[in-house]
Amino acid sequence: MSQSARELWLALLAILVITALYLLVVLKLGSIPAASDFFGHSLGILGFILMLMTEFLYSRRKRSQRARWGRMAVWLQFHIFTGIVGSYLVFLHTSFKFNGLAGVVMFFTGIVVLSGFIGRYIYTAVPRTAEGVVIDQDDLVRMIEAAESDLNAWVAEVPETRSRMVGQLARRVLDRGGAVRTIFLRGPLGWLDRLAWWRLHRRFPADQQADLLRLESSMRRRDALRRQVAVLATARRLLGLWHTIHVPLGVVLFTTAVIHILAAIYYATLLD
Repeated sequence: MSQSARELWLALLAILVITALYLLVVLKLGSIPAASDFFGHSLGILGFILMLMTEFLYSRRKRSQRARWGRMAVWLQFHIFTGIVGSYLVFLHTSFKFNGLAGVVMFFTGIVVLSGFIGRYIYTAVPRTAEGVVIDQDDLVRMIEAAESDLNAWVAEVPETRSRMVGQLARRVLDRGGAVRTIFLRGPLGWLDRLAWWRLHRRFPADQQADLLRLESSMRRRDALRRQVAVLATARRLLGLWHTIHVPLGVVLFTTAVIHILAAIYYATLLD
């Protein structure tokens, strides 16, 4: 049910490679490539193509009820990767000059990318299957009951060596102080949770570490399911609100980008 950050790491790697190539071109030319040069144009064209792929291919797959070409989770990763890399290429295309319509396009590009990061963070708070289908609350409750049953059965096997662990862990607070706080601060809260487990491991002797690791795995899964139930409704509402903002921003971005491209073609080609 968790959403990996693979697409973010791949985007970072692509950005590092692109930056290295860009610096080589700068060293060869002795200056920053102009947006109107061949290299600058190439960056802009490739970036715009990636951004078009970001918008239309993912949207087409999401709206197609009969499509079976790839899982939605993979398409979402593709959407995020091309959006980040395409935007970075467009940024380099500007030659760090943001006046006129090009500056407006770059401004909206930055807003859309920032909005995308926020949307991704909200999206990953909603529990989903591998196909991207939202898991409803009843299913989550059944999964929690199954996790509780497995945990209780496992603890009952050797209660004398695990009762102290369970007693201490049962007092851990699962309520993080509200659904919105849990959604947006789940990263730092997760780090605090791992720190608490690390401190707990230090308090138990070596011969109980294997039991503690297995108990940690079971309890963290159960706690994660409980938190997902707590934030499910709020996360879905926030995601709906985010869509009403992100989609119009994307329309404005592509409208200004097309106007910029047509103006560039007119002034650079038709007036020659």
